[in-house]
Amino acid sequence: MEAVIRPHIRRTPVVEVSAADFGLSCAGVLSFKLELLQQSGSFKVRGAMANLLTRSPPPAGVVAASGGNHGVAVAFAAQRFKVPAKIFVPSVASETKMARIKEFDGALTIAGDRYADALSASEIWAAETGAMPVHAFDSIETLLGQGTLGMELNQQAPDLDTILIAVGGGGLIGGVASWYGSGVRLVGVEPQAAPTLSNALKAGRPVDSEAGGIAADSLAPRRVGDLMYPIAARYVESIVLVTDDEIRAAQRALWKVLRVVAEPGGAAAFAALLSGRYRPRQSERVGVLVCGANIEIADCGHA
Repeated sequence: MEAVIRPHIRRTPVVEVSAADFGLSCAGVLSFKLELLQQSGSFKVRGAMANLLTRSPPPAGVVAASGGNHGVAVAFAAQRFKVPAKIFVPSVASETKMARIKEFDGALTIAGDRYADALSASEIWAAETGAMPVHAFDSIETLLGQGTLGMELNQQAPDLDTILIAVGGGGLIGGVASWYGSGVRLVGVEPQAAPTLSNALKAGRPVDSEAGGIAADSLAPRRVGDLMYPIAARYVESIVLVTDDEIRAAQRALWKVLRVVAEPGGAAAFAALLSGRYRPRQSERVGVLVCGANIEIADCGHA
């Protein structure tokens, strides 16, 4: 899949930063994978491109449900290949993400209050029009696309012991886990207000969970995907839950030290480390995925 989508995505950089720059004494050097620098502002473009390049969109085009970032990515990919794109988002989607969907010529409709509502509306649209559904996380193509991030990171930082990854529907951590297997320690990070994978692992299957918090437009799909769940159950070592305040603190720290503007979902993985909820060993080599930046700088309290 990497060779298929490579001409259409960016190879995003890994930046090594002393943990001391963040006031942390738990690890020497941290490796930040700046996936927020993708064309669509998040890792989601990998899965979107994988879908459009390995499937055959009909004349009706493609349809997607999204908290925002997946919709931006699908609209971007569809615009590149001159395919119509219908995007359903819930009312919690940010104005910034909705504006970017429109910027890439996506036909936008707000449906319900949460991702699950938008997903239902997209399924009805697909049935009525024949449009090709592009699922945000629960499809083979999407997982394969996100898995290319794992391959890329492995090439750039081959000596990592642990990778911290934000979890919503699980497409990112499922794809990365598919690449690494048991080769590294994978730690999922979720908002306390949306513990989808945490609850699934406790129940032994995907189950409905709360879907709120500051990152509700990217990390609160109600439940993780059926396809990623067995991958996560096998390869994800642990889940860390972080608060909204800890996510905000991580946003501020990323801006102060790296001058990177991350949205809440994009900063969640680092929140686990900055807050001390994940404490690495002194010699542990830690990678952090900063996976989304579709937010206005003023909304982060930086301006």
